Amino acid sequence: MSDDGRGPLFMALVVAGGLLHGFGLAYSRMARPEIVLDFLQLEDFGLLFVMGGAALVTGLAIRLGTRVLETAPLTGTRYTGREKGFDRNVVIGGVVFGAGWGLSGVCPGAGYASLGIGNYRILWAVGGMFIGAYVQGLWRAHRRSTSRETATTGD
Repeated sequence: MSDDGRGPLFMALVVAGGLLHGFGLAYSRMARPEIVLDFLQLEDFGLLFVMGGAALVTGLAIRLGTRVLETAPLTGTRYTGREKGFDRNVVIGGVVFGAGWGLSGVCPGAGYASLGIGNYRILWAVGGMFIGAYVQGLWRAHRRSTSRETATTGD
C-alpha cells in the first residue's frame, strides 16, 4: 500500500480502465458528436443501448463485488455508500452540464475518446470544459471566502 492507501496496481488499472472506456466509446461510434446530437434529437437510439449496457455491467459489478469482497480491491478499504444530497447545486450543475452537452454534442468522456480517434476540432469543446471547471472553482472559492468573512464579522 502507498501512503494514500491505494494498492500498487491502482494507477495501472485506472489507465487500463480509461483506455477500455475510450476504446468502447470509439468502437460504438459514441465519440462522434454528430451521433450524440442525433440521439438528443431522438433520431438515433444507439446511445441509449450503449449507456444502458454500461449501466447494467457497472450495476452488476458493484452488486456482486460488494457481496463477494469485504474490501475494495484497489484501495483495501471497506465499501461504504457515498451519497450526494439532492440540492440546488445538483440541479443547477445538471442543467448547465446538460445545456453544454446538448449544444455541443460532447460529453467529457466521449470528448477525450474523440481526440483519440483524431477529431482534433473537439479540442474547442474539451478546452471549454476545462475553462468552465476552472471558472466554477474560482466562483466556489469566492463564495466560500465571502461566507467566511460574513460569518467572522457577524460574531
